[in-house]
Amino acid sequence: MSEAKGKSAVIKMYAAREEIYPREAKGRYATIRWACVWITQLVFYGLPWMNWNGRQAVLFDLEARKFHIFDLVLWPQDFIYLAALLIISAYLLFLVTAIAGRVWCGFACPQTVYTEIFLWIERRIEGARSARIRLDRQGWTVDKIVKKTSKHLAWGTVALWTGFTFVGYFAPIRSLMGAVLALSLGPWQWFWIGFYSLATYGNAGWLREQVCKYMCPYARFQSAMFDKDTLIVTYDRERGEPRGPQAGAKREGKGDCIDCSMCVQVCPTGIDIRKGLQYECIGCAACIDACNTVMDKIDLPRGLIRYSTDRALSQHWDARQIARRVARPRVLIYTALLAVIVVGFMFSLYSRTPLKLDVIRDRGSMGREVGDGMIENVYRLQIMNTAETAHRFTIQVAGIEGIALADGGVAELDAASTRAVPVRVQAARGAAHKGSNEIRFILTAEDDPSLRVTEKAVFIVPR
Repeated sequence: MSEAKGKSAVIKMYAAREEIYPREAKGRYATIRWACVWITQLVFYGLPWMNWNGRQAVLFDLEARKFHIFDLVLWPQDFIYLAALLIISAYLLFLVTAIAGRVWCGFACPQTVYTEIFLWIERRIEGARSARIRLDRQGWTVDKIVKKTSKHLAWGTVALWTGFTFVGYFAPIRSLMGAVLALSLGPWQWFWIGFYSLATYGNAGWLREQVCKYMCPYARFQSAMFDKDTLIVTYDRERGEPRGPQAGAKREGKGDCIDCSMCVQVCPTGIDIRKGLQYECIGCAACIDACNTVMDKIDLPRGLIRYSTDRALSQHWDARQIARRVARPRVLIYTALLAVIVVGFMFSLYSRTPLKLDVIRDRGSMGREVGDGMIENVYRLQIMNTAETAHRFTIQVAGIEGIALADGGVAELDAASTRAVPVRVQAARGAAHKGSNEIRFILTAEDDPSLRVTEKAVFIVPR
Protein backbone atom coordinates (compact mmCIF):
# COMPACT_ATOMS: atom_id res chain seq x y z
CA MET A 1 0.00 0.00 0.00
CA SER A 2 1.39 3.40 -0.91
CA GLU A 3 0.00 6.95 -0.70
CA ALA A 4 0.36 9.82 -3.15
CA LYS A 5 -1.46 13.17 -2.78
CA GLY A 6 -3.79 11.71 -0.20
CA LYS A 7 -4.77 8.73 -2.32
CA SER A 8 -3.89 5.13 -1.54
CA ALA A 9 -2.78 2.63 -4.17
CA VAL A 10 -2.48 -1.15 -4.02
CA ILE A 11 0.82 -2.60 -5.25
CA LYS A 12 0.47 -6.23 -6.24
CA MET A 13 3.51 -8.35 -5.48
CA TYR A 14 2.40 -11.17 -7.78
CA ALA A 15 0.80 -11.04 -11.21
CA ALA A 16 -2.73 -12.37 -11.31
CA ARG A 17 -3.06 -15.70 -13.06
CA GLU A 18 -4.47 -15.58 -16.56
CA GLU A 19 -6.59 -18.60 -17.44
CA ILE A 20 -5.00 -20.73 -20.16
CA TYR A 21 -7.18 -22.53 -22.70
CA PRO A 22 -4.85 -24.85 -24.62
CA ARG A 23 -5.97 -25.67 -28.12
CA GLU A 24 -5.86 -29.36 -29.00
CA ALA A 25 -2.72 -30.16 -30.97
CA LYS A 26 -2.52 -32.94 -33.53
CA GLY A 27 0.61 -34.41 -35.02
CA ARG A 28 3.52 -36.73 -34.41
CA TYR A 29 4.37 -35.51 -30.92
CA ALA A 30 0.74 -35.40 -29.81
CA THR A 31 0.48 -39.07 -30.81
CA ILE A 32 3.63 -39.91 -28.83
CA ARG A 33 2.29 -38.00 -25.84
CA TRP A 34 -0.98 -39.92 -25.89
CA ALA A 35 0.90 -43.18 -26.28
CA CYS A 36 2.74 -42.30 -23.06
CA VAL A 37 -0.59 -41.53 -21.38
CA TRP A 38 -1.99 -44.93 -22.35
CA ILE A 39 1.13 -46.88 -21.41
CA THR A 40 1.64 -45.23 -18.02
CA GLN A 41 -2.01 -45.46 -17.02
CA LEU A 42 -2.47 -49.06 -18.15
CA VAL A 43 0.50 -49.94 -15.95
CA PHE A 44 -0.63 -47.78 -13.03
CA TYR A 45 -4.29 -48.84 -13.00
CA GLY A 46 -3.74 -52.46 -14.08
CA LEU A 47 -0.72 -53.58 -12.07
CA PRO A 48 -2.45 -53.84 -8.66
CA TRP A 49 -5.06 -56.22 -10.13
CA MET A 50 -2.46 -58.63 -11.51
CA ASN A 51 -1.98 -61.87 -9.57
CA TRP A 52 1.42 -63.49 -9.08
CA ASN A 53 2.05 -66.71 -7.15
CA GLY A 54 -1.42 -66.51 -5.62
CA ARG A 55 -1.07 -62.91 -4.41
CA GLN A 56 -1.04 -59.36 -5.71
CA ALA A 57 1.88 -58.95 -8.12
CA VAL A 58 3.01 -55.59 -6.73
CA LEU A 59 2.13 -54.84 -3.12
CA PHE A 60 3.97 -52.65 -0.64
CA ASP A 61 2.45 -54.22 2.45
CA LEU A 62 3.36 -51.74 5.18
CA GLU A 63 1.40 -53.58 7.86
CA ALA A 64 3.30 -56.84 7.27
CA ARG A 65 6.51 -54.92 6.45
CA LYS A 66 6.94 -56.77 3.17
CA PHE A 67 7.27 -55.42 -0.37
CA HIS A 68 6.15 -57.86 -3.06
CA ILE A 69 7.40 -57.09 -6.57
CA PHE A 70 6.56 -60.12 -8.71
CA ASP A 71 9.01 -62.85 -7.57
CA LEU A 72 10.96 -60.45 -5.40
CA VAL A 73 10.08 -60.04 -1.72
CA LEU A 74 11.82 -57.19 0.10
CA TRP A 75 11.89 -56.58 3.84
CA PRO A 76 12.87 -53.50 5.87
CA GLN A 77 16.47 -54.78 5.86
CA ASP A 78 16.44 -54.51 2.06
CA PHE A 79 15.81 -50.75 1.90
CA ILE A 80 19.26 -50.38 0.39
CA TYR A 81 17.66 -51.55 -2.86
CA LEU A 82 15.14 -48.72 -2.67
CA ALA A 83 18.00 -46.25 -2.23
CA ALA A 84 19.75 -47.77 -5.25
CA LEU A 85 16.57 -47.44 -7.34
CA LEU A 86 16.26 -43.77 -6.40
CA ILE A 87 19.89 -43.15 -7.35
CA ILE A 88 19.39 -44.94 -10.68
CA SER A 89 16.26 -42.86 -11.37
CA ALA A 90 18.13 -39.64 -10.57
CA TYR A 91 21.07 -40.44 -12.86
CA LEU A 92 18.70 -41.58 -15.61
CA LEU A 93 16.88 -38.25 -15.35
CA PHE A 94 20.21 -36.38 -15.50
CA LEU A 95 21.25 -38.36 -18.58
CA VAL A 96 17.96 -37.87 -20.42
CA THR A 97 17.92 -34.16 -19.55
CA ALA A 98 21.48 -33.63 -20.76
CA ILE A 99 20.59 -35.25 -24.10
CA ALA A 100 16.98 -34.28 -24.75
CA GLY A 101 16.01 -31.58 -22.27
CA ARG A 102 12.66 -31.83 -20.50
CA VAL A 103 11.13 -34.68 -22.48
CA TRP A 104 10.20 -36.39 -19.19
CA CYS A 105 8.12 -33.35 -18.23
CA GLY A 106 6.51 -33.08 -21.64
CA PHE A 107 5.57 -36.71 -22.17
CA ALA A 108 5.63 -38.91 -19.05
CA CYS A 109 5.45 -36.76 -15.91
CA PRO A 110 2.27 -37.58 -13.89
CA GLN A 111 1.33 -33.90 -13.87
CA THR A 112 1.45 -33.81 -17.69
CA VAL A 113 -0.33 -37.16 -18.04
CA TYR A 114 -3.26 -36.29 -15.78
CA THR A 115 -3.54 -32.77 -17.17
CA GLU A 116 -3.87 -34.32 -20.64
CA ILE A 117 -6.62 -36.65 -19.36
CA PHE A 118 -8.49 -33.82 -17.63
CA LEU A 119 -8.16 -31.55 -20.68
CA TRP A 120 -9.53 -34.32 -22.89
CA ILE A 121 -12.58 -34.58 -20.60
CA GLU A 122 -12.97 -30.80 -20.64
CA ARG A 123 -12.87 -30.66 -24.45
CA ARG A 124 -15.38 -33.48 -24.81
CA ILE A 125 -17.88 -31.75 -22.49
CA GLU A 126 -17.30 -28.02 -22.99
CA GLY A 127 -16.04 -28.00 -26.56
CA ALA A 128 -12.99 -26.64 -28.35
CA ARG A 129 -10.87 -23.73 -27.16
CA SER A 130 -13.11 -20.95 -28.48
CA ALA A 131 -16.22 -22.64 -27.07
CA ARG A 132 -14.60 -22.95 -23.62
CA ILE A 133 -13.60 -19.28 -23.63
CA ARG A 134 -17.16 -18.21 -24.56
CA LEU A 135 -18.63 -20.51 -21.91
CA ASP A 136 -16.48 -19.03 -19.15
CA ARG A 137 -17.25 -15.45 -20.18
CA GLN A 138 -21.02 -15.85 -20.36
CA GLY A 139 -23.33 -15.70 -17.37
CA TRP A 140 -24.63 -18.73 -15.51
CA THR A 141 -27.24 -20.52 -17.60
CA VAL A 142 -28.72 -24.00 -17.37
CA ASP A 143 -26.43 -25.15 -20.17
CA LYS A 144 -23.34 -23.79 -18.41
CA ILE A 145 -24.33 -25.35 -15.08
CA VAL A 146 -24.92 -28.74 -16.70
CA LYS A 147 -21.59 -28.66 -18.56
CA LYS A 148 -19.57 -27.47 -15.57
CA THR A 149 -21.21 -29.99 -13.24
CA SER A 150 -20.68 -32.84 -15.70
CA LYS A 151 -17.02 -31.90 -16.15
CA HIS A 152 -16.27 -31.77 -12.44
CA LEU A 153 -18.13 -35.03 -11.80
CA ALA A 154 -16.02 -36.69 -14.49
CA TRP A 155 -12.86 -35.16 -13.03
CA GLY A 156 -13.87 -36.32 -9.56
CA THR A 157 -14.51 -39.86 -10.79
CA VAL A 158 -11.06 -40.11 -12.38
CA ALA A 159 -9.45 -38.56 -9.29
CA LEU A 160 -11.23 -40.96 -6.89
CA TRP A 161 -10.27 -43.99 -8.96
CA THR A 162 -6.70 -42.73 -9.05
CA GLY A 163 -6.64 -42.29 -5.27
CA PHE A 164 -8.15 -45.74 -4.75
CA THR A 165 -5.60 -47.32 -7.08
CA PHE A 166 -2.74 -45.55 -5.32
CA VAL A 167 -3.79 -46.94 -1.93
CA GLY A 168 -4.23 -50.34 -3.64
CA TYR A 169 -0.45 -50.53 -3.93
CA PHE A 170 -0.17 -50.46 -0.12
CA ALA A 171 -3.19 -52.58 0.84
CA PRO A 172 -4.51 -55.65 -1.06
CA ILE A 173 -6.68 -53.99 -3.68
CA ARG A 174 -9.39 -56.65 -3.80
CA SER A 175 -9.90 -56.47 -0.05
CA LEU A 176 -9.76 -52.70 -0.35
CA MET A 177 -12.53 -52.73 -2.95
CA GLY A 178 -14.71 -54.84 -0.67
CA ALA A 179 -14.08 -52.43 2.22
CA VAL A 180 -14.96 -49.45 0.01
CA LEU A 181 -18.23 -51.04 -1.09
CA ALA A 182 -19.07 -51.91 2.53
CA LEU A 183 -17.94 -48.43 3.73
CA SER A 184 -15.70 -50.15 6.28
CA LEU A 185 -12.33 -48.61 5.46
CA GLY A 186 -9.97 -47.66 8.24
CA PRO A 187 -9.29 -43.97 8.99
CA TRP A 188 -5.87 -43.98 7.31
CA GLN A 189 -7.24 -45.65 4.19
CA TRP A 190 -9.99 -43.03 3.94
CA PHE A 191 -7.43 -40.28 4.48
CA TRP A 192 -4.99 -41.43 1.79
CA ILE A 193 -7.67 -42.16 -0.80
CA GLY A 194 -9.12 -38.71 -0.17
CA PHE A 195 -5.73 -37.00 -0.08
CA TYR A 196 -4.45 -38.51 -3.33
CA SER A 197 -7.82 -37.95 -5.04
CA LEU A 198 -7.84 -34.31 -3.99
CA ALA A 199 -4.23 -33.88 -5.14
CA THR A 200 -5.06 -35.33 -8.56
CA TYR A 201 -8.23 -33.24 -8.89
CA GLY A 202 -6.55 -30.04 -7.77
CA ASN A 203 -3.25 -30.38 -9.65
CA ALA A 204 -4.63 -31.65 -12.98
CA GLY A 205 -7.96 -29.83 -12.94
CA TRP A 206 -7.22 -26.46 -11.38
CA LEU A 207 -3.51 -25.75 -10.90
CA ARG A 208 -2.22 -27.30 -14.12
CA GLU A 209 0.64 -25.15 -15.42
CA GLN A 210 1.03 -23.56 -11.96
CA VAL A 211 2.50 -26.85 -10.71
CA CYS A 212 5.13 -26.81 -13.46
CA LYS A 213 5.91 -23.11 -13.13
CA TYR A 214 5.95 -22.61 -9.36
CA MET A 215 5.75 -25.90 -7.46
CA CYS A 216 8.04 -28.29 -9.36
CA PRO A 217 11.74 -27.76 -8.49
CA TYR A 218 12.90 -29.44 -11.69
CA ALA A 219 12.17 -26.34 -13.76
CA ARG A 220 14.45 -24.31 -11.52
CA PHE A 221 17.59 -26.42 -11.67
CA GLN A 222 17.23 -27.85 -15.19
CA SER A 223 19.61 -25.22 -16.57
CA ALA A 224 22.44 -26.81 -14.58
CA MET A 225 22.06 -29.93 -16.77
CA PHE A 226 21.66 -28.09 -20.09
CA ASP A 227 24.46 -27.14 -22.43
CA LYS A 228 24.65 -25.86 -26.00
CA ASP A 229 24.19 -29.42 -27.33
CA THR A 230 21.07 -30.27 -25.32
CA LEU A 231 18.04 -30.94 -27.49
CA ILE A 232 15.33 -28.36 -26.81
CA VAL A 233 12.25 -26.94 -28.52
CA THR A 234 13.54 -24.02 -30.59
CA TYR A 235 12.19 -21.35 -32.91
CA ASP A 236 14.32 -20.67 -35.98
CA ARG A 237 14.42 -16.87 -35.70
CA GLU A 238 16.67 -16.47 -38.75
CA ARG A 239 14.09 -18.20 -40.91
CA GLY A 240 10.95 -16.89 -39.26
CA GLU A 241 11.66 -13.16 -38.83
CA PRO A 242 10.37 -10.65 -39.61
CA ARG A 243 6.91 -12.01 -39.01
CA GLY A 244 3.88 -10.97 -40.96
CA PRO A 245 0.33 -12.14 -41.62
CA GLN A 246 0.53 -11.43 -45.36
CA ALA A 247 0.38 -14.22 -47.89
CA GLY A 248 1.47 -14.68 -51.49
CA ALA A 249 3.29 -11.82 -53.17
CA LYS A 250 2.88 -9.60 -50.11
CA ARG A 251 5.25 -11.90 -48.24
CA GLU A 252 8.31 -10.48 -49.95
CA GLY A 253 10.79 -9.42 -47.31
CA LYS A 254 8.94 -11.42 -44.64
CA GLY A 255 10.03 -14.50 -42.76
CA ASP A 256 8.16 -17.81 -42.75
CA CYS A 257 6.31 -17.03 -39.50
CA ILE A 258 2.88 -15.63 -40.36
CA ASP A 259 2.24 -14.66 -36.72
CA CYS A 260 -0.82 -16.91 -36.46
CA SER A 261 -0.10 -17.53 -32.71
CA MET A 262 -1.06 -21.20 -33.02
CA CYS A 263 2.14 -22.14 -31.19
CA VAL A 264 0.98 -20.03 -28.23
CA GLN A 265 -2.59 -21.32 -28.31
CA VAL A 266 -1.57 -24.98 -28.00
CA CYS A 267 1.04 -24.39 -25.28
CA PRO A 268 -0.11 -25.91 -21.95
CA THR A 269 1.92 -23.35 -19.98
CA GLY A 270 0.90 -20.37 -22.14
CA ILE A 271 4.34 -19.22 -23.28
CA ASP A 272 5.48 -17.92 -26.67
CA ILE A 273 8.37 -20.14 -27.78
CA ARG A 274 9.37 -17.46 -30.30
CA LYS A 275 10.76 -15.45 -27.38
CA GLY A 276 13.39 -18.12 -26.80
CA LEU A 277 13.79 -20.93 -24.29
CA GLN A 278 11.96 -20.24 -21.02
CA TYR A 279 11.93 -22.22 -17.80
CA GLU A 280 8.16 -22.69 -18.17
CA CYS A 281 8.68 -24.75 -21.36
CA ILE A 282 8.12 -28.43 -20.54
CA GLY A 283 9.30 -29.68 -23.93
CA CYS A 284 5.96 -31.23 -24.89
CA ALA A 285 6.41 -30.19 -28.58
CA ALA A 286 2.76 -29.18 -28.99
CA CYS A 287 3.99 -25.98 -30.63
CA ILE A 288 6.00 -28.06 -33.13
CA ASP A 289 2.89 -29.99 -34.18
CA ALA A 290 0.86 -26.78 -34.49
CA CYS A 291 3.53 -24.95 -36.50
CA ASN A 292 4.11 -27.90 -38.83
CA THR A 293 0.37 -28.04 -39.53
CA VAL A 294 0.38 -24.34 -40.47
CA MET A 295 3.49 -24.74 -42.64
CA ASP A 296 1.77 -27.59 -44.52
CA LYS A 297 -1.25 -25.38 -45.21
CA ILE A 298 0.80 -22.50 -46.64
CA ASP A 299 3.20 -24.75 -48.58
CA LEU A 300 6.32 -23.90 -46.60
CA PRO A 301 8.88 -26.37 -45.23
CA ARG A 302 8.29 -27.85 -41.80
CA GLY A 303 10.67 -27.19 -38.93
CA LEU A 304 10.23 -23.48 -38.24
CA ILE A 305 9.75 -24.67 -34.66
CA ARG A 306 11.58 -27.93 -34.02
CA TYR A 307 13.72 -29.95 -31.66
CA SER A 308 17.26 -28.67 -32.07
CA THR A 309 20.20 -27.36 -30.03
CA ASP A 310 21.63 -23.90 -29.52
CA ARG A 311 24.82 -24.89 -31.31
CA ALA A 312 22.98 -26.54 -34.21
CA LEU A 313 20.75 -23.52 -34.67
CA SER A 314 23.65 -21.05 -34.79
CA GLN A 315 25.79 -23.24 -37.06
CA HIS A 316 22.95 -24.55 -39.26
CA TRP A 317 23.55 -28.22 -38.47
CA ASP A 318 21.39 -31.04 -39.75
CA ALA A 319 20.12 -34.00 -37.72
CA ARG A 320 23.22 -36.10 -38.43
CA GLN A 321 25.56 -33.40 -37.13
CA ILE A 322 23.41 -32.99 -34.03
CA ALA A 323 23.58 -36.74 -33.37
CA ARG A 324 27.39 -36.66 -33.49
CA ARG A 325 27.41 -34.29 -30.49
CA VAL A 326 25.41 -36.65 -28.29
CA ALA A 327 28.54 -38.56 -27.16
CA ARG A 328 30.14 -35.62 -25.35
CA PRO A 329 31.95 -35.72 -21.96
CA ARG A 330 28.92 -34.89 -19.79
CA VAL A 331 26.77 -37.56 -21.41
CA LEU A 332 29.56 -40.14 -21.28
CA ILE A 333 30.12 -39.49 -17.56
CA TYR A 334 26.42 -39.82 -16.76
CA THR A 335 26.23 -42.99 -18.86
CA ALA A 336 29.28 -44.56 -17.20
CA LEU A 337 28.04 -43.79 -13.68
CA LEU A 338 24.57 -45.07 -14.51
CA ALA A 339 25.97 -48.27 -16.04
CA VAL A 340 28.14 -48.97 -12.97
CA ILE A 341 25.24 -48.45 -10.57
CA VAL A 342 22.82 -50.54 -12.65
CA VAL A 343 25.29 -53.42 -13.04
CA GLY A 344 26.04 -53.36 -9.30
CA PHE A 345 22.33 -53.26 -8.49
CA MET A 346 21.48 -56.15 -10.82
CA PHE A 347 24.42 -58.24 -9.57
CA SER A 348 23.36 -57.62 -5.97
CA LEU A 349 19.81 -58.71 -6.74
CA TYR A 350 20.99 -61.78 -8.65
CA SER A 351 23.38 -62.91 -5.90
CA ARG A 352 20.94 -62.07 -3.09
CA THR A 353 20.18 -65.05 -0.84
CA PRO A 354 16.45 -65.22 -0.03
CA LEU A 355 17.26 -66.22 3.53
CA LYS A 356 18.24 -64.10 6.51
CA LEU A 357 19.35 -65.09 9.98
CA ASP A 358 19.76 -62.90 13.06
CA VAL A 359 21.11 -64.39 16.29
CA ILE A 360 19.99 -62.82 19.56
CA ARG A 361 21.55 -63.99 22.84
CA ASP A 362 19.40 -64.52 25.89
CA ARG A 363 20.91 -61.82 28.08
CA GLY A 364 19.16 -63.22 31.11
CA SER A 365 21.41 -66.27 30.91
CA MET A 366 25.01 -65.41 30.06
CA GLY A 367 26.17 -69.00 30.24
CA ARG A 368 25.40 -71.70 32.73
CA GLU A 369 26.71 -75.08 33.72
CA VAL A 370 24.36 -78.04 33.28
CA GLY A 371 24.75 -81.76 33.93
CA ASP A 372 27.83 -83.74 32.87
CA GLY A 373 30.05 -80.63 33.00
CA MET A 374 28.49 -79.07 29.92
CA ILE A 375 28.20 -75.30 29.43
CA GLU A 376 24.93 -74.09 27.94
CA ASN A 377 24.01 -70.82 26.25
CA VAL A 378 20.51 -69.89 25.10
CA TYR A 379 19.80 -68.00 21.85
CA ARG A 380 16.87 -66.88 19.78
CA LEU A 381 17.29 -67.31 16.04
CA GLN A 382 15.25 -64.85 13.99
CA ILE A 383 14.85 -66.66 10.64
CA MET A 384 13.44 -64.87 7.62
CA ASN A 385 12.46 -66.79 4.50
CA THR A 386 12.08 -64.20 1.75
CA ALA A 387 11.49 -66.79 -0.99
CA GLU A 388 8.09 -67.43 -2.54
CA THR A 389 8.19 -71.12 -1.50
CA ALA A 390 8.11 -72.80 1.92
CA HIS A 391 11.28 -74.49 3.17
CA ARG A 392 12.40 -76.82 5.94
CA PHE A 393 15.73 -75.70 7.38
CA THR A 394 18.43 -77.57 9.29
CA ILE A 395 20.15 -75.62 12.07
CA GLN A 396 23.78 -76.39 12.87
CA VAL A 397 26.37 -74.77 15.10
CA ALA A 398 30.17 -74.79 14.76
CA GLY A 399 33.26 -73.02 16.05
CA ILE A 400 34.05 -75.03 19.16
CA GLU A 401 35.01 -78.69 19.18
CA GLY A 402 32.04 -80.83 20.17
CA ILE A 403 29.57 -77.93 20.27
CA ALA A 404 26.00 -78.93 19.40
CA LEU A 405 22.36 -78.02 19.77
CA ALA A 406 20.70 -79.49 22.84
CA ASP A 407 17.28 -79.62 21.21
CA GLY A 408 15.62 -79.30 17.85
CA GLY A 409 17.79 -78.45 14.93
CA VAL A 410 14.98 -78.14 12.40
CA ALA A 411 12.72 -75.17 11.52
CA GLU A 412 9.90 -74.96 8.97
CA LEU A 413 8.95 -71.61 7.43
CA ASP A 414 6.17 -70.70 5.04
CA ALA A 415 6.81 -68.61 1.94
CA ALA A 416 7.76 -64.99 2.66
CA SER A 417 7.54 -65.41 6.40
CA THR A 418 9.61 -64.95 9.53
CA ARG A 419 9.89 -67.01 12.69
CA ALA A 420 11.74 -66.86 16.00
CA VAL A 421 13.31 -70.18 17.02
CA PRO A 422 14.74 -70.56 20.57
CA VAL A 423 17.76 -72.89 20.74
CA ARG A 424 20.04 -74.20 23.49
CA VAL A 425 23.70 -74.69 22.59
CA GLN A 426 25.99 -76.86 24.69
CA ALA A 427 29.76 -77.47 24.75
CA ALA A 428 32.12 -79.21 27.12
CA ARG A 429 33.79 -76.87 29.64
CA GLY A 430 37.27 -77.85 28.51
CA ALA A 431 36.53 -77.36 24.84
CA ALA A 432 36.51 -73.57 25.10
CA HIS A 433 38.33 -70.94 27.08
CA LYS A 434 36.68 -68.89 29.77
CA GLY A 435 34.86 -65.76 28.64
CA SER A 436 33.54 -65.22 25.11
CA ASN A 437 34.14 -67.62 22.24
CA GLU A 438 33.17 -67.04 18.63
CA ILE A 439 30.77 -69.59 17.13
CA ARG A 440 28.74 -69.82 13.91
CA PHE A 441 25.14 -70.79 13.27
CA ILE A 442 24.58 -72.45 9.91
CA LEU A 443 21.13 -72.56 8.36
CA THR A 444 20.56 -74.83 5.33
CA ALA A 445 17.40 -75.65 3.36
CA GLU A 446 16.87 -79.42 3.24
CA ASP A 447 15.39 -79.31 -0.27
CA ASP A 448 17.99 -76.87 -1.66
CA PRO A 449 21.52 -77.08 -0.13
CA SER A 450 22.54 -73.95 -2.07
CA LEU A 451 20.09 -71.98 0.09
CA ARG A 452 22.44 -71.56 3.02
CA VAL A 453 23.39 -68.74 5.37
CA THR A 454 25.92 -68.41 8.21
CA GLU A 455 25.77 -65.96 11.12
CA LYS A 456 28.34 -65.33 13.85
CA ALA A 457 27.55 -65.37 17.56
CA VAL A 458 29.31 -65.45 20.93
CA PHE A 459 29.37 -68.45 23.31
CA ILE A 460 30.04 -67.52 26.97
CA VAL A 461 31.91 -69.82 29.32
CA PRO A 462 31.58 -68.74 32.99
CA ARG A 463 34.83 -67.92 34.78
